[in-house]
Formats: sequence, C-alpha cells, structure tokens
Amino acid sequence: MSSNAYIKLVPSSSQQAISTEELKDLFNYYKEITSKTGDQVAWNYENSAFPYELKEKEDGKGTWFYLQSSQDRYNAILIGIDKESVVNEDGSEREQSYIQITLPPTATAGDKGKANEFSKFIGKKLQGELHLFNGRIMYFYPRK
Repeated sequence: MSSNAYIKLVPSSSQQAISTEELKDLFNYYKEITSKTGDQVAWNYENSAFPYELKEKEDGKGTWFYLQSSQDRYNAILIGIDKESVVNEDGSEREQSYIQITLPPTATAGDKGKANEFSKFIGKKLQGELHLFNGRIMYFYPRK
C-alpha cells in the first residue's frame, strides 16, 4: 500500500506556488550539499546519503517525476505538485499549492527514511507545512 506526505505552501510560506523544475533544482541542490559533506570527511558519501537519480516520464511532465535508486536497500520515491481549494477562517476560499511525496507499495524502509529526510529539507527551504507519512504535522513557516 502506498503512503503519502504533503508539503503545503501556506500564505506565510516563502513562495505560494512551485513548478516541477524548481523541485528538480531543489533535488540537485540537496544532492550537491550531501556530496560536499562527503568531500569534507574524504568519503564517497553522496552515494549513501541520497542514492537516487531523477527520472521523468512523458505523461508526467510538469506535474510529477520520480527518484529511482539502483541500490538494493532502496527502490523509488514519487514527487508531484498540485493545487487544492482551502477555506480561510473568514469564510473566503483560496487556492493552495502542495507537493505530494508518495512511497509506492514496493518502497522499502530505506525509501521512507530518505523521503522523510528530503521532505523535511523541502519544508524548511520553502517554509511550508509538512504533513508526514505518519500523520503528524511539522510547521516550518513563521506563525503568528
């Protein structure tokens, strides 16, 4: 059974909308900073820190892509973007963007750990509201 985590871009987030290209840039930045950690300790850390390669299918262009691993303890993580309609406290309705991180039924415990790690990174970078796989919520945006 697949499970999902969501990063909601609320009004106090650093940005209100995101594209798959921006998400890919965040993925590449994340890979880059983890490889720098390996350089500092003189160890090939990038293959262990986040052992995924970005792949995209034609039918998912602009809405979703997936991270595939060739290592035996990892499989795949799917990442997509969408919008939802949210009712404010004053009764007005607004559109809110969110990022969905999905673990397919074939995902391993390693995938779940790396997906949690990456979703926290994205949540902090975008100052979003992260709904974890276990249902808990982490708030990375400035609250009133």
